[in-house]
Amino acid sequence: MIKELAKSVREYKAASILTPIFVTFEVILECLIPFVIAKLGKAIDVAEGMTVDLNEILMYGGILVAMAVVSLLCGACSGAFCAKASTGFAKNLRKDMYYKIQDFSFENIDKFSTPSLVTRMTTDVTNVQFSYMMIIRIAVRCPMMMIFSLVMAFVMGGNLGWIFVAVIPPLGGALFFIMRKAMPLFRRVFRKYDKLNESIQENVRGIRVVKSFSREDYEKHKFDIAATELQKDFTRAERILAWNNPVMQFFFYAVLTTVLFVGSYLILKSNGATTDVFTVSQLIVYGMQILMSLMMFSMVFVMIVMSAESARRVCEILNEKSTLESPENAVREVADGSVSFEKVNFKYASAAERNVLENIDISIRSGETIGIIGGTGSSKTSLVNLISRLYDVTEGEVKVGGINVKEYDLTALRNQVAVVLQKNELFSGTIKENLRWGDENATDEELVEACKLAQADEFIRSFPDGYDTYIEQGGTNVSGGQKQRLCIARALLKKPKILILDDSTSAVDTRTDALIRKGFRDYIPETTKIIIAQRTSSVEDADRIIVMDGGRIDAVGTHSELLGKNAIYTEVYTTQNKGEAQDEA
Repeated sequence: MIKELAKSVREYKAASILTPIFVTFEVILECLIPFVIAKLGKAIDVAEGMTVDLNEILMYGGILVAMAVVSLLCGACSGAFCAKASTGFAKNLRKDMYYKIQDFSFENIDKFSTPSLVTRMTTDVTNVQFSYMMIIRIAVRCPMMMIFSLVMAFVMGGNLGWIFVAVIPPLGGALFFIMRKAMPLFRRVFRKYDKLNESIQENVRGIRVVKSFSREDYEKHKFDIAATELQKDFTRAERILAWNNPVMQFFFYAVLTTVLFVGSYLILKSNGATTDVFTVSQLIVYGMQILMSLMMFSMVFVMIVMSAESARRVCEILNEKSTLESPENAVREVADGSVSFEKVNFKYASAAERNVLENIDISIRSGETIGIIGGTGSSKTSLVNLISRLYDVTEGEVKVGGINVKEYDLTALRNQVAVVLQKNELFSGTIKENLRWGDENATDEELVEACKLAQADEFIRSFPDGYDTYIEQGGTNVSGGQKQRLCIARALLKKPKILILDDSTSAVDTRTDALIRKGFRDYIPETTKIIIAQRTSSVEDADRIIVMDGGRIDAVGTHSELLGKNAIYTEVYTTQNKGEAQDEA
């Protein structure tokens, strides 16, 4: 896990190395300053009748000021380099995760929920960032401060230094016990974060549905449950960690009392010959530094415990291998739009008990218009997803242009297969910018031509800003039918050899639907067109119609061949045209 995360440090290695170097110099100077203060105190506190050596006082005073200034500069430099290293590391980590997710297949994406991916790229990366910041600075400073302070305590106080050595094991054991109790709670917290984000995302995405059904109170209650569960786990963890401070205070005052008692005894016993007030006072400073180092180290440990689960979740993304990859020496040219399914069986997971598609065996000629119709859950979309290799078949072969899709370069294949979904996405930006997702180099004339084919040009020109009209996030400022037509135009700009319309004209009227299909016949006759539809009117003029039922092909034929001969198609057609037939009667 550490090795995987370290790959994201990259150009911030120098800053990551310089941070502990400056921290080391800062710690050394901070440990020497009490020693110099003690020397300065002894130079000032001369016996009665003796002359004060002003040069000695000035020398120690100058050294003290110089050390304080250099220590301050080292601290500032370590802070600056630490900030650069940690924020840069987090930037690279998010970038690596985002790039990795872009390469995921649908199967990989199905493995991680969207709220979980959002949590991993935000909260989890932030936790890892804070942990990294503490590791390269605080985790270096604390043990070094403790070691150097112990050394100086023995240098100045001799055997008094053993008091500090004696307190470290019980204090360290108490802090470790506290952390061990808190660790499982922090691990559980991040799973609760996913549930909370899921509640927020569902509510925001479906806010119109929530309001139309007046379910605001239900959504508030669901959110309260998720937030309360998260709060309870955090409270339990923080309640345990709250023992940190009183435990530290107890040991600090115990050490302070012991040093003062033993130090006072030695001062009185030796009459200041071996131990004096200045030595004892600076020993207390070293004791404070040692105990504070332990306390800070315990906080670093807390952050590491919290971020360990975050780091594991981040590495799950980074280590995930896409189930779909381009082969070596991949084919980069698609000859034509012909498609063939040869004894295809498919299921989404290897552990699934039944296939989603079974015994699919059909050939589609290049330029042919194919309609696909069937009830909800008949696996129409699953069928077309195999063409652009969004999933791999479980058994059999899918061929495009006479070549198995597994032999193609994924980008080359998908550039020749344009898919328009029923609920396609528009992105924030102008209409032109959204259309150029199909072809970033498309001219304005090509944009207009594609929109005319998709019956979108007329409503675009009705907007005050025309093609420069700004589309809000998710296309909320255009209607469902307008959004679908823009998505069809975007797909046409790819100039694909295969065009798949997955119920993508469901929100337009039958007249507009007919005009779109007529445009396809007249202007892109060589493109293979596969139209998934719920309305038989959308596929009546197709060269062939595939009727799906329960993941199998129930029948294949033209409208006239299927009508009256295939029970499923006849039932759908009769139901949809019952009103018209009654009117004619």
